[in-house]
Amino acid sequence: MENTKKVNYHESKFINQNGIQQTIMIPVVQDLAELKTLPENFIQNPAATHPFPPNASFEPIDMVKIQSREIRKLGRVCEDWGMFIIENHGLDPRLLHDRRGRAAEVVKRFFELPFEEKKSSVGTYTSADNMGYGRNFVKSEDQPLDWIDRLAMKAAPEGASDGLCVWPTNPPNFRSVIEKYVKATRKLMNELLQALAKAISLDKQSFSQYFNPNTSEINVRVNYYPPCPRPDLALGITPHTDASALTLLMQFESSNGLQVFKDDHWLTVPWPCNTLLVNLGDLMEIMSNGRLKSPWHRVMTQSEMGRSLIALFYNPPAQVEIGPVKGEEAMEEYKKVVVKEYLKHFYKVSPTASKVAIMYAKVN
Repeated sequence: MENTKKVNYHESKFINQNGIQQTIMIPVVQDLAELKTLPENFIQNPAATHPFPPNASFEPIDMVKIQSREIRKLGRVCEDWGMFIIENHGLDPRLLHDRRGRAAEVVKRFFELPFEEKKSSVGTYTSADNMGYGRNFVKSEDQPLDWIDRLAMKAAPEGASDGLCVWPTNPPNFRSVIEKYVKATRKLMNELLQALAKAISLDKQSFSQYFNPNTSEINVRVNYYPPCPRPDLALGITPHTDASALTLLMQFESSNGLQVFKDDHWLTVPWPCNTLLVNLGDLMEIMSNGRLKSPWHRVMTQSEMGRSLIALFYNPPAQVEIGPVKGEEAMEEYKKVVVKEYLKHFYKVSPTASKVAIMYAKVN
């Protein structure tokens, strides 16, 4: 027998084509990581990866200079790629690198726990934005599965997860460490909202006007991609866009997993380990009237080592109606949408084979 280790399962619920709720059991990827062959239900045969163009402009954005000469570069990189790396971000290095409290450390310690300890430490709630420890975007029994284990929490607004056991109690400092990181990054993301507006010649409050400091949402997702026996056949996450305004990502252990679809090719994003990357979401595409587009992207797996990341999804309050901020004489390409309704639509149709969720907000 190839592997005698016990395989545990996540319970995943979905509504089938007849409107009936079904429950299926999804194997925990961490338990499969020692296999030498890839289970059939994880085979996706992803399209080939092409080398990143050597002359492509994907320079990091220096946050110290963001109010001056970096603005044009920010606009150019965003319009080309829909994502960008930031440097000199001003975050306290102890939030990231201090072994007693850094975000990377608590993430590592959680995923090192045995499955039963993880399950006893945090719940799973499919009816509450798929929060907790488990799987999401599973819609059928025959759907190819992503090579990922994940943990999701709602960090803002205050009290958003009251009554739900979505924050791990083990390690004991998990919540306090992540909440400190979220609090520090909110200021950074607010600064980016203003800079992005200026980068496309809009008033600096054009996007931030939708973000109330007390009611705006920050969802946290921690993704872990264990070593995979056949990275050529599997995907960490299938192609998608983000249902956010901004997504702030920090990766650990390894790089070279994130890929973006551009000019009909999949390209590996040159994103160094332990650096921050910002991804533009569908809500930003709507607010910018299509000038800043959410990129179609995916995550690849690796055979040598695991990789983890923390993603913060920054959104206006759920009940807020957002709409395109037009420049002079610009035609309206997108219509107004209520954030909650767009997210409901996004989760209903995902995953998809191409970028179709955003059509919900397009002007016919």
